[in-house]
Amino acid sequence: MESIPTKQDILAAADRIKQHIHRTPVMTSRSINDLLGTRIFFKCENLQKAGAFKFRGATNAILSLPDKMARWGVATHSSGNHAAALSLAAKIRGIPAFIVMPRTAPRIKIKAVQSYGGKITFCEPNQAARESTLERIVRETGATFIHPYNNYTIIAAQATAALELLEDVADLDMVIIPVGGGGLLSGTALTAHYFTNRVKVIAAEPEGADDAYRSIKAGEIQPSVNPKTICDGLLTSLGSRTFPIIRKYVSAIHTASDPDIIHAMRMIWERMKIIVEPSSSVPLAIIINNKLKVAGKKIGVILTGGNVDVERLPWNVDEKNSDKVTEQQSDKETTQRPI
Repeated sequence: MESIPTKQDILAAADRIKQHIHRTPVMTSRSINDLLGTRIFFKCENLQKAGAFKFRGATNAILSLPDKMARWGVATHSSGNHAAALSLAAKIRGIPAFIVMPRTAPRIKIKAVQSYGGKITFCEPNQAARESTLERIVRETGATFIHPYNNYTIIAAQATAALELLEDVADLDMVIIPVGGGGLLSGTALTAHYFTNRVKVIAAEPEGADDAYRSIKAGEIQPSVNPKTICDGLLTSLGSRTFPIIRKYVSAIHTASDPDIIHAMRMIWERMKIIVEPSSSVPLAIIINNKLKVAGKKIGVILTGGNVDVERLPWNVDEKNSDKVTEQQSDKETTQRPI
C-alpha cells in the first residue's frame, strides 16, 4: 500500500485478518470510574494473540504479500511486541521470520519470539545498530522488511482495533492511545476521522520519551534520542508515514511520568484483574494526573499489550529499592549515633 489508508482499506484489512485474530473484549471498572469521575471503556488488546495489538498489523502485512516475495520470509527490528507478532503471523503462513532485537529486550519478549519460531539476531540498543543489522539480514536472506509502524498496510490493520471499539461502544467522546512510533495512533486517528464525526483522538506518551510531543510542537519529526522510561514499547521515533496523519488528525498529546505510569499499571492489575504492560498504562496515567478534563466524559482506551516479565514488576523493583535506601539510612544512623 503506497498511500494513506482509506476507509475501504481499513475495512478490507478488517476482513482479511478477522479469521486469524481475536476480537478482543471491551471492559470497564466501576471502581476506576468512580475514582476518576468518568466512564472508561478499555479495549483489551493485551488479550490479543501474541499479547498485543501488533498482531493485527503483522497479520495484514504478511497476508498481503504475494507468494513470490513471501517465500523468502519477512524481517524486522523490534524490541518485542512487533517481533513476536510478526513471528507468529509468519508461522501461520509457513514462512520464516528474521528478527533483529536489542540485546536489552525484555526476556519475556525474547522468549515469545523464540516460541513462535522467529530467528533472532541481537544488536546494540540503538537505532543505528538496529538498522544496520537489519540491512545485513535482508541482504543475506532476501526477506521482505516489514516495518513495525511506518507502513501503510500495518497502519490500516492497527486501525481495526479502534473500529471494533467504536462498533462496541456508542457515543464515545474521546479515545486515548499510547504513542511510540505511531502506527496504532495514526490508524486510530484515521478510524475516528472516517467512521465518526465527534470522537477526539488523544495521544499519551511517557515524559522520558516525549519525541511525539516535541515533534508536534516543532512541526517536524524530532528523533527519540536516549529515551528513559519504563515503557519499553514506546521508545521509537515517529515515522515519515505516521507523523503527517498524527499531525492532521490527533487533537492533542499529553505526557506522564514513570511513577504515574506505574501507578496506573498497578491500578489496572489490582482493580481489573488483568495483566497489562507499562506502555498500555500511559493513557490512564494522563487521566490520573489531570492532564485532561474527563469529568462526565465517555472515554475509550486501548490497552495495547500484556507482555510483562512478572519477575520484574515495576512496583516490586521500586519497593526493593526503597527498602534498600531505608536500610542504608538506618545503617548510617546507627553508625553516627553517639555512644
